[in-house]
Amino acid sequence: MILYAEIECILYHTHSLKAKRSILKRLIAKIRKDFNVSISEIDYQDLWQRTKLAIVTVSNELKHAEKVMQEVLKLIDHDPELERTITTIDRL
Repeated sequence: MILYAEIECILYHTHSLKAKRSILKRLIAKIRKDFNVSISEIDYQDLWQRTKLAIVTVSNELKHAEKVMQEVLKLIDHDPELERTITTIDRL
């Protein structure tokens, strides 16, 4: 089972692309390390207060894939430097 999520976020306290990249680099590295998922910024690379991330997880059971994705979303929601605004999750 493959779960694919697109997540849009707002970064309220960044004032440059350098600050945005620093926050995203830290967040992406933590998510990759903790959950063994694929994650990348897929849109809004030139905007310093907005981002769109794609996350993919693969599992032999739908329940496990959904649990991993929910844990990733929970980690993102608890990050004080950004706010998740729009999330779409698809099964492939």
